[in-house]
Amino acid sequence: MDDKDRYDAGMKVRRAVLGDAHVDRSLSRITPFNEEFQNLITRYAWGEIWTRPGLDRKTRSCMTLSMMIALNRADEFKLHVRAAFNNGLTRDDIKEVILQAGIYCGVPAANSAMHWAEEVFAQMEQKP
Repeated sequence: MDDKDRYDAGMKVRRAVLGDAHVDRSLSRITPFNEEFQNLITRYAWGEIWTRPGLDRKTRSCMTLSMMIALNRADEFKLHVRAAFNNGLTRDDIKEVILQAGIYCGVPAANSAMHWAEEVFAQMEQKP
């Protein structure tokens, strides 16, 4: 794939996983400063990695949630909790990811993730 094909494939997956509303908000915030970074994310995170056939999206979501817990990245974790539902995960699946992370990443990290997930669930329930 060339960069344009990779970008197009990445944008398709990015929209499917994160939702059009999120992607449209991200695109509306592009500036000359962050434009190249946004392009890089679309081409490589979404167009090169998330399009690979080796793992399904559900597995990739579980892995991403786990890594965000390990790295203590609340904003990205919350984003990917929302996205996980688009990839077939349930609340119980997300709970299991957090419990697993509690053993390998530490109880404080899992405790934070539990709170973050509950916050996202509450927000999702409030939306029509």
